[in-house]
This record gives sequence, structure tokens and C-alpha cells, in this order.
Amino acid sequence: MASHGAPVTIGMLFSQTGVTAVLERSQRQAAMLAVSQINSEGGLLGGELLLLDSDPASNPARSRTEAERLFDAGAEALFGCYMSSTRKAVLPVVEARNSLLFYPTLYEGFEYASCCIYSGAAPNQNAGMLADYLTDTHGDSYFFVGSNYVFPYECNRIMRDLLSNRGARVVDEQYISLDPSDEEIAKVIAMIRNAGPVVVFSTLVGDGAVRFYKAYDRAGFDRAAQPIASLTFGEPEIRALGSAAATGHIKAAPYFSVVDTAANREFVRAYRESFGPDSPISAEAEAAYFQVRLFAEAVRRAGTTDRSSVVRALPTFSLEAPQGTVRVDAVTHHTYLWPRVAVVGEGGTFRIVREAAQPVAPDPYLVELEKRSPILSSDAVHGRS
Repeated sequence: MASHGAPVTIGMLFSQTGVTAVLERSQRQAAMLAVSQINSEGGLLGGELLLLDSDPASNPARSRTEAERLFDAGAEALFGCYMSSTRKAVLPVVEARNSLLFYPTLYEGFEYASCCIYSGAAPNQNAGMLADYLTDTHGDSYFFVGSNYVFPYECNRIMRDLLSNRGARVVDEQYISLDPSDEEIAKVIAMIRNAGPVVVFSTLVGDGAVRFYKAYDRAGFDRAAQPIASLTFGEPEIRALGSAAATGHIKAAPYFSVVDTAANREFVRAYRESFGPDSPISAEAEAAYFQVRLFAEAVRRAGTTDRSSVVRALPTFSLEAPQGTVRVDAVTHHTYLWPRVAVVGEGGTFRIVREAAQPVAPDPYLVELEKRSPILSSDAVHGRS
């Protein structure tokens, strides 16, 4: 526990190599930006906020050993993990060290850990609005494809229920390796073609998702009629894919870089000034950014980095994040967020077509699966009357 005037040290668990590095690099950069800004504002508890880096390489076992190493090197809290398998590998280490993991990635829900703060979307903060949008605009036949690990299976189970409740059907559900072969991808593409006029719901992640989207583009599907919808495929993946192959695809998330708020304009300016004018920014990166700010404010209010004091402080304030006002729920340790749906337009830029009119409370156990939140229509989003 840091004393007043001494540096406060935190550890990062963002993969710089491995199958999910295409996304996690943006998360790492966003966390680095938050730390730089906090230090420029005077640091924490009279001292500097220091970062310890790592490369878990998209591997659960390595994530666990890297978490141990970061704690041994002096980290007082950890920030990161992308796949649920990596989070689950790290949480026992965090609990044993009486510390906290700030987890910035959407996930399948149905979890509470006293040592974890969840700043990514729970299913009620992305999947519900996506199911509404898809069935309103794209009919009633869906084909699921996911990576072979825990999040896609659980997310697809939830999405199947949401679509069924809206009169839609899932014609098939397929899973491929995290690092799939060309043959695995080609087999699923052929199955989609044989399934007829379906919309694809993808829970593929990382490089495997990019390669699948490339194959889908080469196969010549009409993306206006048969887009791929996802909770995970965002701006970093679009850059790896190429904008021409991304046009028409759909994502639901609390954040897109085109969100029109003063806080977001400043965030985008600072991020691209630091990491390059064309640097893509993901929803998961925005969460990685604001969760460092949440931690810093909680430490300031608590006057200590002690876990129980930080946990008590976190729900006592709101933060103006780039996506809008966010705050941590005291009961679930999840975060109030702003669901949105966007479609990739020409040039690879998202266009928001539906969004919440207010932050949505987290419901990680889907106690109220079909509770609807007020939304802004597509016209309202774009300022049309």
C-alpha cells in the first residue's frame, strides 16, 4: 500500500502479441494515456502513478504468471485482460493478493468477484439493443459463428434467447479455433451460403475474426442484406481488415469514436496526438482509459490504495467518460454504460443508428432480461427532426 508522496504502481495485462493483440494494443495505449494525464494533473497521493507493463500473449496460463510477476514487482492493482479465459485465470491471483483487477472488456455476464471491477458491457448493455435493431431491420433468420472459448458459447446462449423472444430463429451455430485454419473458415463460409438469406452473428475475436471477415468479403455476400453483426468487431479490427471489406457490418457497444460529446472529442484528440492521427479506438480501449481514471479518483477520495477503501469509494461518484457519464454499481461491481448500435459506413467509419438516452444499469445476471431502456432513434442520433 503506497504511502503519501510515494509512487503508486499499477500493472497492465494487455497482450502485445497473440491472437487478440490487434484489439488489446489499443486498450494498452488508452491506459497509458490515462496514466500520462493523471501524472500531468499532479499524480496520486502526492506521488507519481507508475505503470508496470507485460505481454500475456493472449494466453490464460501466461496471464496468470504475469499477474504474479506484476504483484511481486510492486503493482497495487491490475488493469486488463481481454478474453474471459484470461480474466478467470487471473482472478484467483488477484484475490490471493487482496488486490483489484479492473476489467475493461465486454463479457458474457453471470459473474461477481469482490476483487474485480467490470467496466466493459454486460449482456444487457449491448446484446439486447442489438437484437432489437437486427429484428427491426434485418429479418428473422440468423447464423451464429464463434471462437471456441467461454465467451462465445455464453454470449450465443443469451443472444439465441433474445432473438427467439423477438420471433427470430437461429438456423445454425458453429465454433472454430481461436487461431483458425483457412479450411475451418472456408467450411463455415460454405455453410452460411447454403443456409440461404441469413444474418451472421459473430462472436469471433482477434486475428481469427479479421480473417473470417476477409473470407466473407471474398465470398461476395451482399452486406446490405446479409451483414455480420457483432459485439466485438470494432475499429482496430476494421483497420486490419480494410474499410472496403467492412462496409455494412454492424456492432453494438457503449462507445464508438464518433460519439459526439466534449469529453470524447478531447479523448480522441489526445489519443491520436499520442499514438498517431489514424490510430483506431475501440470501445474496449475507451473502457481501459476511463477505468484508470475511476481508480485514480477513488484513490484520491479514499486517501489510500487499500482495496476495501477503494471499493467503498468507487460507487460514490460519477465520471464523465468519453461515452458519457459512467459510475460503478456498489452491488455488482459493474458499470453504468451507454448502449449503442452502429453500422460501418464508407471509409470504415461507424455511423451510430441507435443509442440509449441515458446510462443503463448493469444487470450481469439478466434478472430483467427484457427490460427496455429509453433510446434515441436514428433520426435523433443524427440531429434530424
